[in-house]
Amino acid sequence: MRGKHIFLTGYMGCGKTSIGKRLSYAVKMPFIDLDACIEKTAGWSIEEIFEAEGEEGFRERETAELKKLFDAGQSYVVSTGGGIVLREKNRRIMKKQGMILYLRATADTLYERLKNDTHRPLLQVEDPRSRIDEMLKERGPIYEETADMIVDVDGLDHSGVVKLAKQAYEEEKERRRNLREADKDKPFRVLVMHGPNLNFLGIREPEIYGTKTYDDLVSYITGEAKAAGLDVTFFQSNHEGELIDRIQQAYREKIDGIIINPGALTHYSYALHDALASVDMIEKIEVHLSDITAREGFRAVSVTKPACRSQIYGKGFEGYADALREIKGYI
Repeated sequence: MRGKHIFLTGYMGCGKTSIGKRLSYAVKMPFIDLDACIEKTAGWSIEEIFEAEGEEGFRERETAELKKLFDAGQSYVVSTGGGIVLREKNRRIMKKQGMILYLRATADTLYERLKNDTHRPLLQVEDPRSRIDEMLKERGPIYEETADMIVDVDGLDHSGVVKLAKQAYEEEKERRRNLREADKDKPFRVLVMHGPNLNFLGIREPEIYGTKTYDDLVSYITGEAKAAGLDVTFFQSNHEGELIDRIQQAYREKIDGIIINPGALTHYSYALHDALASVDMIEKIEVHLSDITAREGFRAVSVTKPACRSQIYGKGFEGYADALREIKGYI
């Protein structure tokens, strides 16, 4: 379910945890602290993670914890780390999973709250005030661009911030409800992609792939998509770069889902894997006509599968019908 969590973002010291706990009560959603989840999973404190793995290691753990929320059975108010927005992947994940509320504070307010805090690894420097100014200059525009809602916390007590945060949340929820109502009759859009040699169906190894042609496959998928209430478009190329370009174009077009049969690129194209992984907000299913596990050994390995929600193989044309129904459910 999209839009289920409320992510609190902002610079360290803006009150994400304290406000988050109170906001969770106000909107009747449980609260979780992402940093606390990271510490629990790692068995280390944040300071120990930074010391052992550096900031990059911590960011990897942060992304992993964010991804776990995809499978959460309920909605949460989530307090995030101050640097979570620095990764584009994190911003995409949060956008896909919920609403983002930025608790905005000035450098003066943040310094007064943090000047005696010895548990912030990034502020253990000679001049923490300058460090706050520097980091806020870098992160401020990203916080603002990413946010669905902004609440200025300067001069407000917790109850005042929570009141504004709840109001902003209710307004954003209503705005999204209105958008869904306006779009309710629009079908989800699915891009069906085929890689090298799929255009040679009916000619290529008919003992494996059958005698039906690529046009027959397109016709079959079109009929199944219509029955499922999906708007489907097709793209086939024998060139890796063209497939990557089309995936990136799908992101700009706000395509809802991708069903992809990468052909032989399945087994070695890490570039295609990276392109699929980069569009986290698009649901993706990998499909193969034949049973790739029962053929040559190299075909059993898919480097693109980890970038997709699931993989279907060995069902011929019917595998695409299964994929259409499955992807509609995910969307």
